[in-house]
Amino acid sequence: MKLLVPVKRVIDYNVKVRVKADGTGVDLANVKMSMNPFDEIAVEEAIRLKEKGIATEIVVVSIGVKQAQETLRTALAMGADRAILIEAASDVHTDIEPLAVAKLLAAVVKDEAPGLVLVSKQAIDNDMNATGQMLSALLGWSQGTFCSEIAIADGAATITREVDGGLQVIKVALAVLTVDLRLNEPRYASLPNIMKAKSKPLAAKTAADYGVDVTPRLTVVKTVEQRGARPG
Repeated sequence: MKLLVPVKRVIDYNVKVRVKADGTGVDLANVKMSMNPFDEIAVEEAIRLKEKGIATEIVVVSIGVKQAQETLRTALAMGADRAILIEAASDVHTDIEPLAVAKLLAAVVKDEAPGLVLVSKQAIDNDMNATGQMLSALLGWSQGTFCSEIAIADGAATITREVDGGLQVIKVALAVLTVDLRLNEPRYASLPNIMKAKSKPLAAKTAADYGVDVTPRLTVVKTVEQRGARPG
């Protein structure tokens, strides 16, 4: 079974986010970027499935700016087999919206024909929690969200997911699964694997190659720093 794992380049979770003085967005100058932490969990789960002999190949894909190559190399160093970079923006301040990301991922799925797609439940930069659900709708696949346990057997995935008031166990086939924080603890890439990752295949594509329009549908009017505690 081939696994597809999307990964996103975001501001490192240890960095304190600063808003530009003019309120036009977040200041990314000289800011450390890394892989979205929930994506690390998805990559780790894919690697564990391969180590168990369930998965045969792990393909990671990132959509955004050219610099996302670094994020893909991190995933390759962790243990992914090959990577696809879809360059859909030239400005690091441009965030591709979930629907456009889902459309691009749907095109990649059709090309790669994976048996399972492991997606993070959300990215820590925009917290939209929408891409996985949109992708399953576009593909017409089953979905399992907020997975805290995943077991694959007989061509189906049995997942445990957190719901209000408890846990729910469901069984799905040919699915898009979004992973939760409690699923696993991602490994650190070893130095030998970091070196090996440099020679692993990384294909470069553009949004136009898949015929997807990534023009933003939303306009950010102003960005302000959060002050005080969140209400409620």
